[in-house]
Amino acid sequence: MGKTIAICLARLIFGGVFVMAAAFKFAGMQSTADYIASAGFPLSLPLAWIAAFFESALAICLLTGAFFSEAALLAGIYVIFLAFSFHGPNRWTGAQAEFGFFIDHLTFFAGLLFAAVHGPGERFAIRVGMLRSDTGI
Repeated sequence: MGKTIAICLARLIFGGVFVMAAAFKFAGMQSTADYIASAGFPLSLPLAWIAAFFESALAICLLTGAFFSEAALLAGIYVIFLAFSFHGPNRWTGAQAEFGFFIDHLTFFAGLLFAAVHGPGERFAIRVGMLRSDTGI
């Protein structure tokens, strides 16, 4: 029972983070686009919309368990991309908080990789997907 509770809580945290990220993007799409542009990316408004819908899809998968391993793997790749693009070593000079944000993303990445390998758990999960956690990725 404790394992099921821990897995469900972890899925709620993973999914909740992406729900909040998407909600902030939808609520302030232009602000998100401006932040993306400040990192040097072109077409920042379309990228902001893509990010919001992608994060929504990740949240659905992580919360329901459907395509869980695939979503966790994609989320991990996305999170490490964000870490380097928005909080990477080129931003650490004179901004110690950026290093902290980078480390936060790195630890989140580690958790997502662990989740991708171990799957959504045995209970409260729609168990569909192309990757099977019981055979490894």
